Amino acid sequence: MKESDKTGSSSLKGKIIDLTHAFSDETVYWVTAKEFELEEVAKGQTEKGYFYSANNFETSEHGGTHIDAPVHFAEKGVSVDEIPLDQLIGEGVKIDVSEKGLADRDYQVSIEDLEKWESVNGQIPVGSIVLLQSGHGKYYPDKKKYLGTDGRGSEAVKDLHFPGLSSEAAIWLMKRRKIKSVGIDTPSIDYGQSEYFETHVALMSNDIPAFENVAHLDKLPAKGFQVIALPIKIKGGSGGPLRIIAILN
Repeated sequence: MKESDKTGSSSLKGKIIDLTHAFSDETVYWVTAKEFELEEVAKGQTEKGYFYSANNFETSEHGGTHIDAPVHFAEKGVSVDEIPLDQLIGEGVKIDVSEKGLADRDYQVSIEDLEKWESVNGQIPVGSIVLLQSGHGKYYPDKKKYLGTDGRGSEAVKDLHFPGLSSEAAIWLMKRRKIKSVGIDTPSIDYGQSEYFETHVALMSNDIPAFENVAHLDKLPAKGFQVIALPIKIKGGSGGPLRIIAILN
């Protein structure tokens, strides 16, 4: 069974959709971040007759499906271990701008997009977790198509091209709908050519975390699901690997 096909049901009373990319040597990282490395420590039968497997892993906080804690872009923002769980669990909505996002690699989700969604689906509920489908999730893990470059290092930053959320739309979501958190199927909540990361700063200055490289958003409806997004609990961390799921109502 493929990772993307692993859905199921439980006492949570709804189909579970895994929105997480597995971590491996294929995982997409920011061009300046340390990539994932898995070191096999042991794997096999022991002298005492039982099987034993263990690994070490090393990686950046920011890569693959992960969370940006507010302290990532706000000096007084909370770290990943301090984010209230209530901000990571709640009613979700999906805003699909993939038609625009696939046509324009530098597209930024706008207030107009949010208002258009509401004209069809009703008002975004106050306190929602908003997931943005740019369409670029279809390219993961092809770095060239997904990031805009397969280069590494600071010199590759200028070549990054992928959609994001405009700072104006981020502020609208915070002020008008008082969202809990926001996620996107690209490497960053800011679009690839951003130089000042205005969306990160706007969100995180208000203690709103962001989920990046979210997987399988095409499997979600526009509304009618719950989100559970639980990151690794790194004390003082600016982010970390995230296991995020949706439960259809």
